[in-house]
Amino acid sequence: MTVAIIGAGMAGLSCARALVQAGVAVELFDKGRGPGGRMSTRRVELEGQQLRFDHGAQYFTARDERFRAQVAEWRAAGRVAPWPAAGDEALVGVPGMNEPVRAMAEGRDVRWGTRIERLERAADRWVLQGDEGTHCGYSQVVIAVPAEQAGPLAAPFSTGFADRAERTLSDPCWTVMASFVQTLPLADTIAAGDAVAWAARDGAKPGRSGAENWVLQASPQWTRDHLDEPPERIAAQLLAALFAENGIEPAQPSHAAAHRWLYTKARPLAGQSALWDASLGLGLAGDWLLAPRIESAWISGRELADRMIAELV
Repeated sequence: MTVAIIGAGMAGLSCARALVQAGVAVELFDKGRGPGGRMSTRRVELEGQQLRFDHGAQYFTARDERFRAQVAEWRAAGRVAPWPAAGDEALVGVPGMNEPVRAMAEGRDVRWGTRIERLERAADRWVLQGDEGTHCGYSQVVIAVPAEQAGPLAAPFSTGFADRAERTLSDPCWTVMASFVQTLPLADTIAAGDAVAWAARDGAKPGRSGAENWVLQASPQWTRDHLDEPPERIAAQLLAALFAENGIEPAQPSHAAAHRWLYTKARPLAGQSALWDASLGLGLAGDWLLAPRIESAWISGRELADRMIAELV
């Protein structure tokens, strides 16, 4: 029995950890170059200095007792720390937001840089067709990617799963990463504005360099209105909006870049936290099934694994 998990983000790795602890062999596939997904940390070389930006999720919280136990492990290992500037319960990865995902990926069989484009069935086994070849012989498959990507993979085998995914919508988000020589006269976090929905002094997070690095995230509506504009224009417009909306003099960044997230905060439908069809050996997990939170992705993956393990008893 070998399970293939498509997507090595928080949901996929949470599922993998529980399955492995139950003695199940697991292989993971992820299109990214390394751990992170929507908890990614971007590294940039500028004049011999490495700049780091958490350009995806900015922080997370832990309320579920199972997830709190996981977070306690990360904190004990120095991989997570509180970030009071974002709230009493806010936590961040150290030295980057991707650290919890990196911790979960350690010791796992993950094939990074591998995009799975299609699923097939052959002799009661799953076959994964990817951009780098064919992967065969899996007894079960877990799809742990955003709803917009999960639907087409599941559609040939489960119209119910595909319909659930296709009816779940996600907001896009333009994110700008900018570094300045001078300190901006702003609080460490700003959560307001028609254009800039969130801005944070990224260099002030725990375990960071202290550099004047900023991450700006546009509102969903502003992102939709500017969805197909070039990144360099987006960077200039969002920085101008940050200065204007906060009434400060514009400053010239030493570095500025923009990244477009097409699928960020999902708007889940009411229903289960994970989807599982034992007759097919097909499961779906992700925050889009529960709530747009990092904790929700972890819970979804864990609860899917619990349902799969129950089939073995």
